[in-house]
Amino acid sequence: MTISEDQSIPQHVAIIMDGNNRFAKKKQMQKGDGHREGKNVLDPIVEHCRKVGVKALTVYAFSSENWNRPQYEVDLLMALLEETIHEQIPRMIKFEISLRFIGDRSRLSPKLRALMLHAEELTAKFTHMTLTIAVSYGGMWDISQAAQTLAQMVKDEKLEVEQITPSVFSQHVSLGDLAPVDLMIRTGGDYRISNFLLWQAAYAEFYFTQTLWPEFTIQELDHAFDVFRGRERRFGKTSEQIQQEKTENE
Repeated sequence: MTISEDQSIPQHVAIIMDGNNRFAKKKQMQKGDGHREGKNVLDPIVEHCRKVGVKALTVYAFSSENWNRPQYEVDLLMALLEETIHEQIPRMIKFEISLRFIGDRSRLSPKLRALMLHAEELTAKFTHMTLTIAVSYGGMWDISQAAQTLAQMVKDEKLEVEQITPSVFSQHVSLGDLAPVDLMIRTGGDYRISNFLLWQAAYAEFYFTQTLWPEFTIQELDHAFDVFRGRERRFGKTSEQIQQEKTENE
């Protein structure tokens, strides 16, 4: 069995990249330097996920609520996002990774929106892995957008109310064509998911770490995978049923 065929590897990993500002304070760095350090951590994490067979990696770069941060920080984060996209395009092509963005783009600059669309179109054909960057994203916004779409379909008589099932709803939230989130990782020591992928992570396993994002390593990512392997994912069934199914499949 190759690594990519290892069923114990989560197929969809989501990461809340938290702790950049606290890292900067800890290291007595200038304001914003923590975000710059955090940006550099993503590349090895992406490469490692592709290497071990993760099919989708979704990272929380800027939430709907982050617009409430000081304007200098918002401006810095937008500038770093633009830098990141320019840097990632050749990397995505090299490693044949599809790059996507989810979130409310209406508040982003036309220049940034155009760059995001260009990156998506340029890498859309790649199927080895999908890297999604959540920008101006919130899980409640995502669900409400899906609800509005379905409501309009009902209004236009393209869909019956009775046809709105969890399966149908899943097709209209962000990343509806990808597998649900298997493992959600949050760095920085907080024990919450902060409005991230609320629908998509309904049955995800969670890994919380005190490690600040700029200090997060491939070694800790592997540890998170080990923790994931040790979890029994029952999806509503009993442990006895899960064991019986494993026995039958051997």
